[in-house]
Amino acid sequence: MRVTVIDYKAGNLTSVLKSLRHLGAEAEVTDGDLALVDAAERIVLPGVGHFAATERLDATGLTAAIRAAIGRGVPFLGICVGMQWLYAGSSEAPEQPGLGHFAERCARFSESTEKVPHVGWNSLDVRKGSSLLADVEPGEYVYFTHSYKAPVTADTAATTDYIEPFAAAVERGNVMGVQFHPEKSGATGLKILSNFLKWEAKGNG
Repeated sequence: MRVTVIDYKAGNLTSVLKSLRHLGAEAEVTDGDLALVDAAERIVLPGVGHFAATERLDATGLTAAIRAAIGRGVPFLGICVGMQWLYAGSSEAPEQPGLGHFAERCARFSESTEKVPHVGWNSLDVRKGSSLLADVEPGEYVYFTHSYKAPVTADTAATTDYIEPFAAAVERGNVMGVQFHPEKSGATGLKILSNFLKWEAKGNG
């Protein structure tokens, strides 16, 4: 399985690559080689840091290449900011558009007595029918570190509650995202990455 991991100079790639290779994937990194995106069997976009850093995806042509790959049915997984990038944008960098695969926008957690960013282990409330989260039991814990979050919608595959409920995972067809870090989430995270590597279209896709 050939997995292309996108490097936009703001993601923590080492742990992601280690986890994918542990699961038997042939993982390769690109920061602008569009041929690797064109040949990909799976695409992973890790991410940490500021949403504005995703501008590099536009500047290098990766946004268009990823959009075309998704259109061909290539499974895509966004992690943390990589998930937020799937939406129309984020209030963290209002002038920087996301991919727009999901129409909603991401926003900072509401003001609260709880600390922001949300850092540490928290549990998942998994919705039935998710391929990405197959065999993940409700209440399993994963590792988060973020200040911005996606809203709960019909495309939400799992929710987590911190200050307010938010989308911990999103899934529509071959496009998936997780707000948490599966590469730092132990056995549960490896299970989710394995599900992604084994993902197949249902019916006619």
